[in-house]
Amino acid sequence: MRKIQQKASQIAAASPLFACPVCSEPLSITDTSLICSQNHRFDLAKKGTVNFLNAPVATEYTETMLAARRRVLQAGFFDQFLNAIADKLTATDRVLDIGCGEGTPTAKLTPESGTAVGFDISAPAIKLAGALDTSAIFCVADLTHLPFTDNSFSAITDIFSPGAYNEFARVLQPGGKIYKIIPAAGYLRELRQALYADTPKATYDNSKVLNHFMERYPDATQESISYDFPVPGALFADLVEMTPLSWQAPAAKRAALLANPPATIHVDVLLLSTTV
Repeated sequence: MRKIQQKASQIAAASPLFACPVCSEPLSITDTSLICSQNHRFDLAKKGTVNFLNAPVATEYTETMLAARRRVLQAGFFDQFLNAIADKLTATDRVLDIGCGEGTPTAKLTPESGTAVGFDISAPAIKLAGALDTSAIFCVADLTHLPFTDNSFSAITDIFSPGAYNEFARVLQPGGKIYKIIPAAGYLRELRQALYADTPKATYDNSKVLNHFMERYPDATQESISYDFPVPGALFADLVEMTPLSWQAPAAKRAALLANPPATIHVDVLLLSTTV
């Protein structure tokens, strides 16, 4: 079975899942298109992905950056905290992955017998995600106007992405879970110190993001996850390429860092968990 047909079958089995971003009516699958009662139509691409935006949105996420990110993540850079999230999911969960990028985390978090949907505003990211060998469904969509029916997911995962908590509440089932990863002070500290020594960017404070989440969900739990990830030379260049932290760094400092890479990179995050 071609991939586009496979994804169409998965979407049909999960329906009602998608909602029309134009009129909010449920979308149903006909052949390889999603169509609502008002005849708004969204065609699946060859890899079974679907684009819900009227026009492309320019982002800094280039194909080169996304390819580098895939190599780093498939080498296991996020695995320890992804495993911590996976341990909290059930085999039958329906998971929405916020800002999924090139899709590797979504694929790793896809429940054994459930459904996972990853979306991103970057069309190149979703094109790359569609090439993955996974049962996850991928789409291009707007965080502030999610193209999903009410109460359609049992869990939301949010890895380094902004939160649209009113939309999260709408698409989550009663008793649904949110698992959000935010950086802690030591995240990528080797890069910060090498690229931004003696500047405000040399340190990181996550209190604004953390406080906003805790104000919305005062009963949320916080789990600290820290580890040092060994990074071979070639993979280190990919890591520098993938992280926005390096994009505005002085060229000379970036070159010096690439010439003398550290043996390990520190990963330091908080896993925020709550029931809605």
